[in-house]
Amino acid sequence: MISEQWLLLLLADAILILHVLFVAFVVLGLLAIYAGYFLAWQWVRHRVFRIVHLCAIGYVVGQTWLGMICPLTTWEMALRAEAGAVTYAGSFIQHWLHSLLYYSAPDWVFGIVYSVFGGLVLTSWWVVKPSKRIH
Repeated sequence: MISEQWLLLLLADAILILHVLFVAFVVLGLLAIYAGYFLAWQWVRHRVFRIVHLCAIGYVVGQTWLGMICPLTTWEMALRAEAGAVTYAGSFIQHWLHSLLYYSAPDWVFGIVYSVFGGLVLTSWWVVKPSKRIH
């Protein structure tokens, strides 16, 4: 029989994977948009993709300006705590940047980085215009 602790940790890991995929979508999506401009990839102009991408970074920037921790981080940490596992402090990005790069910065630094990145996504709407029709 599957223990409750094991199930909670499995759910926490699933949320972590979802969070990584969300971050990858935002970061790699912008890289693809600009690469697509130079490589003439028409799929990067797909209006639905661009709206979802803009909303994703807009959500991140908004929650940063409001001083909120991402709900995925909160949910993952709550599941790990309930399972009796070690949790981490701060935001998802701060934790993994610190873990991967041994770098930590104050919240305001991440707010600036997210805002600049959001500005690049918004600028992409003029540099690499989305198609006029929804596919």
